[in-house]
Amino acid sequence: MDIKRFKEKPILGILRGIKPQEIAPLVEVIASSGLETIEITMNTPGAPDLIRKAIQASGGRLTIGAGTVLNTEDLKLALSGGATFIVLPVFVEEVVSYCAKFKIPVFPGALSPAEIYRAWNAGASMVKVFPANFFGPAYFKEVKAPFSGIELLACGGVRPENLKDFFAQGASAVAIGASTFKREWLEAGDYLSIAKNIKSFTDQLVALEKEAL
Repeated sequence: MDIKRFKEKPILGILRGIKPQEIAPLVEVIASSGLETIEITMNTPGAPDLIRKAIQASGGRLTIGAGTVLNTEDLKLALSGGATFIVLPVFVEEVVSYCAKFKIPVFPGALSPAEIYRAWNAGASMVKVFPANFFGPAYFKEVKAPFSGIELLACGGVRPENLKDFFAQGASAVAIGASTFKREWLEAGDYLSIAKNIKSFTDQLVALEKEAL
């Protein structure tokens, strides 16, 4: 993963509980909708194989990592599948330390200022504030006041209508998941709805970029 490139299109898609037959169409709709970075969670059955399939299907169009990595066993399985970055829901010191040592981008989860500070000092590429909707966008402004140099990724409760607020209050990136990749849409093969949902986020990001010019 190229962190600089991710910061240019700082939206991370989270795929959880997906099935092998959904990989190819999902990759196509994700790539065509302007999303460039996705994670496949390690609590998805067969996650390493799904990561491999997604990498093959993307043909270099997507950056693909592993999420819900909770221990070094998960980490090794994720890397064996070809994951190029690692995401955790919490801070697991041995996982973050390994990634930092071998220059693997890593996004550990944290919520309190103490947790955020500890995760960043351990070598996080960004700290995933999870669940972000617990305190909302204003929380990011409060955290960034003493920790201006810490990069934060908002995860949980991010919607197109509050995307601007999260970035304005100090988030460096956001993550989107279950509300975008809905199981009922996947079961029905309704990839058009998934595409429209992704576009609602990527279009907002483009609008924010234009405002900044």
